[in-house]
Amino acid sequence: MTTPLPPVFCLIGTSNSGKTTLITRLIKIFKQRGLKVGTIKHHPHAFDIDHEGKDSWLHQQAGADATVITSPSQTALIRKTREQLDPKAIISRDLNDMDIVLIEGFKHSSFPKIEVHRQAQRSNLICRGDNHDPHLIAIASDRNWECDVPVFPLDAVDQLADFILKTGNIAVPNPKTAP
Repeated sequence: MTTPLPPVFCLIGTSNSGKTTLITRLIKIFKQRGLKVGTIKHHPHAFDIDHEGKDSWLHQQAGADATVITSPSQTALIRKTREQLDPKAIISRDLNDMDIVLIEGFKHSSFPKIEVHRQAQRSNLICRGDNHDPHLIAIASDRNWECDVPVFPLDAVDQLADFILKTGNIAVPNPKTAP
């Protein structure tokens, strides 16, 4: 029997739209409310989290297909892949014990999406117009869009967090305290 995935939400947008800033603010709110939060960051290019000359780097250079770096407080897996892993597989394998998973990117996935947009970008929405994405559930923007989904101001992070929790039917162990 397959373990169900935790609620997953993708934050998508063009480069420099504020996705990372919004995700980090949401993480802080969810953590304050007592939730276990997992994240996935999509990167369109190759990346390196290991450093030249370090033992784990030497393991990789020698040909290891997977290397785990672990300490008392954290663990990282570096695994060679022939193709990009599907976020569902990553969540199922590594993040299935989270209360919520936030993904930055993967705009073509079937997970619920929140599009982050800044007026200064002078661009259209990714998920509307010719590219009508049925998985778009909200927009976070400094522009007031006329749209078929809720639009949240970029600084209304608490309201967006409440919307995500309600949409994902996520129980909060420690209700937020009044400011």
